[in-house]
Amino acid sequence: MNLLVTGGAGFIGSHFVRSVLTDALPPLVGARITVLDKLTYAGDFAGLGPVAENRRLDFVPGDIGDAALIDVVMARHDAVVHFAAESRTGRSVHTATEFVTTNVVGTQVLLDAALRHGTSRFVHVSTDKVYGSITTGAWSERSPLAPTSPYAASKAGADLLAVAYHRTHGLPVVVARCANAYGPYQHPEKLIPRFVTNLLEGRTVPLYGDGGQVREWVHVDDLCRGTALALLEGKAGEVYHIGGNKELTNRELTAMLLDACGAGWDRVAPVEDRPGHDRRYALDDERIRRELGYRPRVDFGAGLAATVAWYRDNPDWWRPRVID
Repeated sequence: MNLLVTGGAGFIGSHFVRSVLTDALPPLVGARITVLDKLTYAGDFAGLGPVAENRRLDFVPGDIGDAALIDVVMARHDAVVHFAAESRTGRSVHTATEFVTTNVVGTQVLLDAALRHGTSRFVHVSTDKVYGSITTGAWSERSPLAPTSPYAASKAGADLLAVAYHRTHGLPVVVARCANAYGPYQHPEKLIPRFVTNLLEGRTVPLYGDGGQVREWVHVDDLCRGTALALLEGKAGEVYHIGGNKELTNRELTAMLLDACGAGWDRVAPVEDRPGHDRRYALDDERIRRELGYRPRVDFGAGLAATVAWYRDNPDWWRPRVID
């Protein structure tokens, strides 16, 4: 199989690529990969360092919105796994244009090219944030979309486009909506690596509002296994949730990170909550478990400890990427 992986130098995309090329995803053993990534601040070829010399890897620097480039690249591939996205929710509140341009228009350019070239499978990787907030219970794949941030709205728009291309044109699209991911090589703008790197450097960490926001966490290993299952066995035109095995308030997660880094609550700086900050996300992932046999395997405690250890052992990777 020849796979085109967009955003393959980002956190989740690079983990997927490393997993395929080290044969850690058995159904994809032997697959060849072309990574397409425009290498913004969140995309870095260093994430592909462990497999950079693999003969099954090609790298194309470029923007998913570049229709001429996408048309050339798409022609050589059987399937697409589309990770590329602008994804920092807080930044989207202040500048939404690049989110709409990349997440909506860029996805449309990819879908058009896939349709022209008869791509056999297109997996669009999305987020639980498209649903907005839920007080109790969990969203199913049939729950209405109600995004509250420009980032979430742009991803919801891309989701709807992807499904529409299946319904209108028969393009074999599968949408995978994922819980909050964590693991190595995640940019320090995200909650877990930001808190860990700040604590390791002796700085404070910002806790929004009362810290009562609830998130479901999935290790990037599990997320990539679920994505591979959606690619190979998911039903065209359908949505699958890739859930985790741990639901925590941000305050509970902060306590775990403080303990892991040997720090106390004096290192926590409460800050005003951001606009449109959803209170709780929760995915019902019964469908992917029942139909595709997915189960999260990484225990959250063990996965978090390994993640903290990775950041402790790799300061040369994250120090140049730390943001205010």
